[in-house]
Amino acid sequence: MKKILRITGEVSKKAACRHVLTAQDGEVVTIGPETRTQQQNRLLHPLLTDISKKAKWMGKPRSMLQWKVIMVSAHAIATGEPNEMVIGIEGEVVNLRESTAAMSKKRFASLVDYVIAWGAMNGIVFSEPDC
Repeated sequence: MKKILRITGEVSKKAACRHVLTAQDGEVVTIGPETRTQQQNRLLHPLLTDISKKAKWMGKPRSMLQWKVIMVSAHAIATGEPNEMVIGIEGEVVNLRESTAAMSKKRFASLVDYVIAWGAMNGIVFSEPDC
């Protein structure tokens, strides 16, 4: 059974240690910043869908997933994150961008803010979020 413990102080640190001491061989422990929430996750795709219905990039309509790639890449540049373009296996240009699934809550919130700001500056009227 998967256990997720949020470290909030000494008591939770000791509880985490107890769980590690009783873990079975082969189990995995990961400690790091909390990743995006389900509520955040449910917000990004509708925003990008709205953009995909109302905006073009490089003179063409783009899908929600294409807008996701465009926005994640732009957000990385805007926030000073490194970017790398490489030539792919079939000779295509590949942007080695960060994964939204691995983003911290804070980083993901920054991405959502960036998408909303870009939309506002480009005349996008967003639908009401479901979350």
